[in-house]
Amino acid sequence: MALQFECRKVALKQDRTGFVLTLSLHPDEAPEELLRDFVGARYMCVLARIKDDESHTDYKNRVTIAGILCRSHVFQKFMEEIYSGKPLSEDDTAEVLCGLCKIESRTELNGNDAAKKSFDSLLVEFEEWKTNGTAF
Repeated sequence: MALQFECRKVALKQDRTGFVLTLSLHPDEAPEELLRDFVGARYMCVLARIKDDESHTDYKNRVTIAGILCRSHVFQKFMEEIYSGKPLSEDDTAEVLCGLCKIESRTELNGNDAAKKSFDSLLVEFEEWKTNGTAF
């Protein structure tokens, strides 16, 4: 059975092996099993940010979504018809997407707020295009 507890992010730093995330747990929240495990024990983590109303925050990994979409022939056709006017490969589609979002690389989609908004608007437009039957 998985351990569940509420915690707060205290610090994030980087060392030679990767990122080191420091979390703070209230003593009443700390599972006894976690406290007894040896330092260096491995865990699979699943974190969900909690809002003031105790509901979780949905995360959207736009970089992954953009990668999947650029490989999609339907999305390539959408980008071709709406923005390019010529047949597009996966790389061409990524290039057009980056131009529309005013970024150098799709990796910027998770950190650049203006690019996030542009990408999200593009997704809405793509869904409308598919829904209106233009995709078929």
